[in-house]
Order: sequence, then structure tokens, then C-alpha cells
Amino acid sequence: MDSDDEILKKVYKLAFKYESERGSCSQCVLAALHETLNIGDPKTIQASQGLAGGTSLSTEGTCGALIGGILAIGSVKGRTYDEFSEGKSKSLVYKYTQVLYNKFVEEYGSCLCKNVQKKIFGRSYKLLDKNEYEEFEKAGAHIDKCPSVSGNTAKWTAEIILKIMSK
Repeated sequence: MDSDDEILKKVYKLAFKYESERGSCSQCVLAALHETLNIGDPKTIQASQGLAGGTSLSTEGTCGALIGGILAIGSVKGRTYDEFSEGKSKSLVYKYTQVLYNKFVEEYGSCLCKNVQKKIFGRSYKLLDKNEYEEFEKAGAHIDKCPSVSGNTAKWTAEIILKIMSK
């Protein structure tokens, strides 16, 4: 079995690679965690695509990479469907997702996609505008900028999940 350090390096590299080659930050984070730690499932990865780019590529919502990490933690510590149906709460999920959220905001200054873009690009882009999207790509969007956000978020999420699993 890989050491925690090896797992963290692997999950970072996979999320970075997937974001640079395939895009959809939410899916990239979830896929890297699924393939590395067997967290989540293909249907959740599929369902998360519309969350990329700050929700529907709007950049107005939470960064999709962060949402992917939160979904992964929820798949480990969130309340089950049966618990939900019975009205039971599994509040520990917030303890762990808050750690990820705080780390993300500490690094990028905000959870909002457009503000993360301002931090890493110096400006934000309207991803649904063809010309702005071309500028976004020319600025390194899928060379190193967004891939590093996905990689970091996947790594931070894996750190949290490894701690949960060790308890």
C-alpha cells in the first residue's frame, strides 16, 4: 500500500492532469479521489459536471474544484439516504468540509470561481463568452492555473479523508 505522501502526490498529479487535459474542475477532483482512494462513484462524477466554472461556467458560484472536494468528503462522512429519510443528522460532515473550505479560502482568498480567477490570473473571465474563453485559455487556464487549483483541492481533500479513515 502507498504511504500517505505517495497518495497525496498521486491525487494531486491526477487532478492536475485531468484538469489540463479534460477540464471540469469538479469532475477532475472527484475522479482523482475516486481512482486514488476509491471515494465516490462514477454517477457522482457524472452529476458534478454542471458545477464546474463556478456553477454552469457562470463563475458566479463556488469553485467547482472545492465543490468536488466537499462532495467527496460528504460521500465519506455525510448522512446516508436512510438517515436523511429518518430525519437524523450526521453533523460531523461540516467539521471536515469546513477544514477544506477554510484551507481553500486561505489559499485563494475566496470560494467564488471569479475571485479565484482574479487571484491566479489577475482578472476574471466570462467563460460562456467565446472571446473571453479564448483569452482565458491563452492565459494558461488549462496549462497550469486551473490544474493547480484542482490538484491542490484534491490533495487537501485526500488529507482530510485519510485522517477520517485513520480514526
